[in-house]
Amino acid sequence: MKGQRYFLLGLVFALIIAILAVTNNEPVQFNYLFGSQEWPLILVILGSAIFGGIAAALLSFVKIIQLNSQIKQLKKKLSETPELETDEPIVPLDEEEKEVAQNK
Repeated sequence: MKGQRYFLLGLVFALIIAILAVTNNEPVQFNYLFGSQEWPLILVILGSAIFGGIAAALLSFVKIIQLNSQIKQLKKKLSETPELETDEPIVPLDEEEKEVAQNK
């Protein structure tokens, strides 16, 4: 079912792009750092969208690498800590017990 949704969303997106391509085919002046050129407006729009998608993917890729590194560090730290020797569940302290423990 999920695959069908993505397929339908892809078709809708392709239809929107086709409509944009037909309606925005006038040439526009595109100025970049070392020159300028006339391109169809749809190419400028699609190029900007693709560049933005690539930039977002690269930034998320960097974040994924950082999180994977953090997971490895935490797993290593967890494997180095001794396990509890008791089978009793850990019960959190209530407020009064916390104050007593802090005053000791």
